[in-house]
Amino acid sequence: MALRQKIGGIVEAPAVQNAIMGLIVFNAITLGLETSPTIYENYGWLLQIMDRLVLAIFVIELLAKLIFRGGRFFCNGWNLFDFIIVGVALIPASGPLAILRALRILRAFRLMSRIPQMRTVVQAFITAIPGMLSIVALISLIFYVCAVLATNLFGTEFTEWFGSIGRSMYSLFQIMTLESWSMGIVRPVMKLYPFAWVFFIPFILVTSFAVINLFIGVIVDSMQAQHRDVMTDVRSDQISIEHKIDAVERELHELRQLLRRGN
Repeated sequence: MALRQKIGGIVEAPAVQNAIMGLIVFNAITLGLETSPTIYENYGWLLQIMDRLVLAIFVIELLAKLIFRGGRFFCNGWNLFDFIIVGVALIPASGPLAILRALRILRAFRLMSRIPQMRTVVQAFITAIPGMLSIVALISLIFYVCAVLATNLFGTEFTEWFGSIGRSMYSLFQIMTLESWSMGIVRPVMKLYPFAWVFFIPFILVTSFAVINLFIGVIVDSMQAQHRDVMTDVRSDQISIEHKIDAVERELHELRQLLRRGN
């Protein structure tokens, strides 16, 4: 038990955790350098050695945490995240699994589990998923209805863009992103259908501005809720500390009274 506590004290030490963060950044840089043919041709052997060394350190860190926390290690979502990211890197990347070498860069995501501010943002995003699913369902319904309309209205003359529901949905998605929507799609359609703007303008206003802002609103609200929860926890801790201080002061006062009576 003492050994486990000692290992935990070492691996959880701020200096060690800061060093791990530095290694994550360093490893991300080296993996980026491997994408340069010139650098890889001259220093590829060195980059591979550093990559394996960093991976070995990550594995040792996770093993140390497993020894220290035991089964409780898997009760923390961020620990599971680190375990999966490092575990993927240990799968032999040869033959049909060679594609897994590209997944090594996923180790850079471990920064999310190390930096509290990033954890807060990710947790807020996860909390917002139920609300976002409702918005996704709404925008999917809008897309489907508009795709059917666009196929019926413009599909005969513009089969490349609106010849089927699938093509219509893709074209409408391009319009929603405002990427070449006017000169690329809408104006050519308006040459044959002058009043096509009556369909496209409301679609853009609803999807590009209203619905997308709903996504932002849900995420912002979730982040504010996370911030309120953190502040509530901080206040609770402060109140608890104040109560303990008051209790200690009362005990000291009682001890002084007893001492004065004894004298």
